[in-house]
Amino acid sequence: MRILIYGAGVLGSVLAHLLMQGKHEVTMLARGKRAEQLEQGGLVIRHYVQRKTTVERPLVIRRLEQHDRYDLIFTVMKYSDIESILPALAANVSANIVMIGNNPDAGHTEQKLRELGGGDKSFAFGFLVGGGIRREDGTVMSVQLGGGTLIAGALGGDSACLPLLRKAFAKSSCKLAVHAEIDAWLKNHMMPIVPLNAALHIHGGDVRRVARDKRLLRQVVDAMGEGFDLLEAAGYPLVPPAQARLIRRHKLMLRLLLALYHRLPVARLIDGSFAEIDALDRVFGRWAGASGQASPAWDGLLEAARQAEAASSFKINKSLHEKFIIEKP
Repeated sequence: MRILIYGAGVLGSVLAHLLMQGKHEVTMLARGKRAEQLEQGGLVIRHYVQRKTTVERPLVIRRLEQHDRYDLIFTVMKYSDIESILPALAANVSANIVMIGNNPDAGHTEQKLRELGGGDKSFAFGFLVGGGIRREDGTVMSVQLGGGTLIAGALGGDSACLPLLRKAFAKSSCKLAVHAEIDAWLKNHMMPIVPLNAALHIHGGDVRRVARDKRLLRQVVDAMGEGFDLLEAAGYPLVPPAQARLIRRHKLMLRLLLALYHRLPVARLIDGSFAEIDALDRVFGRWAGASGQASPAWDGLLEAARQAEAASSFKINKSLHEKFIIEKP
């Protein structure tokens, strides 16, 4: 199969690796320094759990042209970046698009693509379980259990993409789990992800400070519970139900587990974008406003994260300004 990975970050890189196991012709869309790294050194991934490094040579392009035809296009983008790539996807002749990543408003994304001219395309949405960081030299540090898991599905329950997805991963170590309620799954997935990343930004990425902050961890768990309450009030199913049940019934145990997790070395290898967290929270805010559901723990957590991010940006800008003044001839 001819497959394009639109996005060369951590998860896009891991997805390319998993698909190349099936001997598919995999192309990665990357720009700037990242494109140069892939062209010169290849796709280098250090698999943290498996204690091994892989090096592969995908094809590299810098833009998607209208007549570039692929059997499948995977987009692997932060939620805050999705809108910017929709015109290029709609204009392209390829018929099957699988959008991987956080997306609590998949229906809006699909509708927007169709309005832009992609009405004859087939869509699926999903999430590649795992995480990691990318080093300055381009090496991806990947944290995945086993051979990886991709949870995917179509909003209507059926799509021409799904048989192609099964074919794409037939010879991969990655487990493909087709979910009949992928929209609800993505909405549920957002509820623990946003509070956890907000807590990390509050302490400037210092996972050990998060682990020691009992008050913050209590607020994180409470915010997760508020998120599931909001989903339920809005009429969405809790998928998987065990996730919400654990958070609601075992708050103390979850706080202890989170404190332990943030003390582990692996916690330092999970990187989150504040721009994405902010965009996800804005979707949450629309839901909360429409339902009238109160979410004090969630709102307080996100406000604190925004203040910390603003303070951090101010320090960086001030430092750059001072550096410019000092070095100015």
